[in-house]
Amino acid sequence: MHSIHPPTPLNDFHQGLLLGILIGEGSFGGDGKQPQITLRMHTRHQRLFERLLELVPGSKLYGPYDHGGRRYFQWMARGQVLRDTLLPMLDALPLEDTDEYVYERYQEMKLRYKL
Repeated sequence: MHSIHPPTPLNDFHQGLLLGILIGEGSFGGDGKQPQITLRMHTRHQRLFERLLELVPGSKLYGPYDHGGRRYFQWMARGQVLRDTLLPMLDALPLEDTDEYVYERYQEMKLRYKL
């Protein structure tokens, strides 16, 4: 039997990497039942996706998918990993001062899903 340990806090570089990718490429929304943050990028970024899985235990990687001549992976964070890991990090950032559009999308997701 193994115990579940809380995720190791990210160092400044990894936190900046994760949050920069989410600000630049992330989608903040949900499926109507639960909130999720999604990141969809070309398969040439596979190593980066593997790093995200390490940095955010409990997140999931789907694909590769082929659609419209594009080959991509889709990374998702939802449920406990979204609530316990990503929301506290995003809430601690000056998102409104950094990127108004991302801030608005993030706030809409939180409001819609009562986070």
